[in-house]
Amino acid sequence: MVQTTTDLEAIVSRLTHTPATLRSLVGDLSPDALEYRETEGTWNATEVLYHLIDGEIHDWIPRVRIIMSDGPDKRFTPFDREGGLKRYGSWPAAAALTEFERRRAESLAALAALRLEPADFSRQGIHPEFGRVTLEQLLVCWVTHDLAHVAQIARVLVRHFGERIGPWTKYFSLLRDR
Repeated sequence: MVQTTTDLEAIVSRLTHTPATLRSLVGDLSPDALEYRETEGTWNATEVLYHLIDGEIHDWIPRVRIIMSDGPDKRFTPFDREGGLKRYGSWPAAAALTEFERRRAESLAALAALRLEPADFSRQGIHPEFGRVTLEQLLVCWVTHDLAHVAQIARVLVRHFGERIGPWTKYFSLLRDR
């Protein structure tokens, strides 16, 4: 539970590190690694980047602003989780990574400009599926979302490279179900 400005600093720190983490994971990958899918219908690393860009534009900060607004309507606009794939699907991974870095910097600047106080974390918005949610829940979800997609990309890369490790497969739980 976020209760202090130190907790907000931890959230901002995690959000700040995500672009560099992603750059280190995918910045120099070959096209076959970037396009690798675990199974049909799953996202490859580049598609995860498209989704993350779209979230910076249409999800996180717009919802923070709704919660922090003085207006009576606190309903969030539904977020199209696959909208980024449609909007950025033709972009190369390098361009998507740079765009994500730029958009995340804008989001963090917008978050800082709000000068959030601990009392703000209990303010609420209305999620289209979950109903009332707090600013605290939204901010922690943003961090969790980042970490989940970093883990997803790492898992995809383990499986991509792991196809060629021969008998060592037995030592990697992420490869045993293959």
